[in-house]
Amino acid sequence: MALAGTACRDRFPPYGLTMAETGASPLPPTPPAHSPLFRAEHFVWLTARVLEQRVFAHDFLHGAADPVETALDAYRNHDGGYGHALEPDLRGPLSQPLHTARALGVLDSIGRLSGRRVDRVCGYLTSVSTGDGALPAVHPSQRGYPAAPFIPIVDDPPGELLATGPVVGLLHRNEVWHAWLFRATEFCWQAVDSLERTHPYEVEAAVAFLDSAPDRPRAQAAADRLGRLVRDHRLVALEPDRLDAYPVAPGYAPGEHHFPYDFARTPQSFARAWFTDEEMTRSLDHLADAQQKDGGWPIRWRRWAPGAELEARPMVTIEALRTLRAYGRAIG
Repeated sequence: MALAGTACRDRFPPYGLTMAETGASPLPPTPPAHSPLFRAEHFVWLTARVLEQRVFAHDFLHGAADPVETALDAYRNHDGGYGHALEPDLRGPLSQPLHTARALGVLDSIGRLSGRRVDRVCGYLTSVSTGDGALPAVHPSQRGYPAAPFIPIVDDPPGELLATGPVVGLLHRNEVWHAWLFRATEFCWQAVDSLERTHPYEVEAAVAFLDSAPDRPRAQAAADRLGRLVRDHRLVALEPDRLDAYPVAPGYAPGEHHFPYDFARTPQSFARAWFTDEEMTRSLDHLADAQQKDGGWPIRWRRWAPGAELEARPMVTIEALRTLRAYGRAIG
């Protein structure tokens, strides 16, 4: 029986039972046909892993948090970290900081970033931290498993703001206190304060830290300086219809531009003040228009394996819908 998209939710309960008899929750209203949400839902059911299906249902279809947490547990390892290609560009079973950062983001989105679970995660973060208390982008245990060619694996990796900033920001945002945070927070401050030449993904990591850093006046001052650096070095494409006028960062894929919404995911972000209303509106129009015919949004970074791209696109799609909704755009 061929059922597509939201129509799948209109099926009868199994074996002729009523919804009350099955104990199932009432189904949410169907989004308007051909709305961005309707089209994205079809894409998610068609292509996404169980985790992203559960996250989508939680975020946009009034789904419960427990199924998200259950799906995420499949990626958790005994060391307290997460692996199993949770971050699609790193394959293999072993825990990695980037996998664990993504797991913390999922837990934050469902309000479950607390308790013993977080204590175990912080224990893992402590075990893989560098001498300065920071996280490497990739722990050398990844060697021997497939990984994106643009993610180098070295024997003695340095601490990276790219990996550390988002994790520290999420933990502070959820008022987590753990011994690991003290040195990691100081590392982030030093890394942000010393930024002179950078690239968009590192700026995003800095913003993730600053938006939740406890010292708000210091974070505001650091964000103001960072915003000037982003504009002065043309790290953001302010005119989506003139992309040739904006250079792509070294090592990035052709066309891997970053836009105001990449830095200011919500209007509450410090990075929102970096852009005029007109600039932000143009970037959000560009984001809305980027939804593809299959209902999903594309990845902009370098494609290196079919499976990695297939798993990443639902994540990008969910993030695009979250951003549009945060700015009051109608998604359905």
